Amino acid sequence: MSHIVTIGDIAIGGSNPFALLAGPCQLESLDHARAMCAGILEACAPTGTKLIFKASYDKANRSSIGTERGLGMDAGLEILAKIRDEFGVPVVTDVHEPWQCEKAAQAVDVLQIPAFLCRQTDLLLAAGETGKAINVKKGQFLAPWDMRHVAAKIESTGNRNIMLCDRGTSFGYNTLVTDFRGLPTMAQTGYPVVFDATHSVQQPGGQGATSGGQREFVPVLARAACAVGISALFIETHEDPDNAPSDGPNMVPLDQMKALIGRLRAYDALTKENFDA
Repeated sequence: MSHIVTIGDIAIGGSNPFALLAGPCQLESLDHARAMCAGILEACAPTGTKLIFKASYDKANRSSIGTERGLGMDAGLEILAKIRDEFGVPVVTDVHEPWQCEKAAQAVDVLQIPAFLCRQTDLLLAAGETGKAINVKKGQFLAPWDMRHVAAKIESTGNRNIMLCDRGTSFGYNTLVTDFRGLPTMAQTGYPVVFDATHSVQQPGGQGATSGGQREFVPVLARAACAVGISALFIETHEDPDNAPSDGPNMVPLDQMKALIGRLRAYDALTKENFDA
């Protein structure tokens, strides 16, 4: 039996249609966030897909010291709170240190634990104690069956609003591979599983001082994840990925999102026709 995580009016898990966590990798400005949220909502509208808007105020694990990190916590959280209020959608952002959790929880609906930090006990406990929904990305170095220990750390705070997210597994230098056995394996915890289709095609550090990526494979992996059966999809998007400040090579162009979501919802519906919630 899958545990259902409820975020606003969005029910995630079981036989519910997948929810979409989507937005630009890095916050750029309020106007840009507004334009991105409006564009993604337009892409979601034909299928009624539920959106949780995603953007990061700080990219604390960039490849090199010279790459942009973002607007910072105060400015970023202010923008995310405005997007939530203006568009009526939940919002999600990354947290990197325990002290950030309580402050971020005042502005967002979902706290996201980056993959590199998924075993940081103090961070997981601080996030859990906020009572907010937590999206934990599986470390590229971690086996999917070991995510039960990650979930247990958050559970120890009394918070069961947990989602477990796959974003690929290290496969040699600068390369990730997706093991689709990991999705049902993580689902055995009872928690909803999220598939991060964009970071799964990332090539970490693949361009030297920055990461590369193969965005042409995002639809391929997302279709496969929907065929396996997932509760939510994470897809970063941008109106001009080639000139985005972060993760451009693996982001989906905004003008391709509507068609992509439509195709993915068809796969999702077929998979869940006889799904026992």
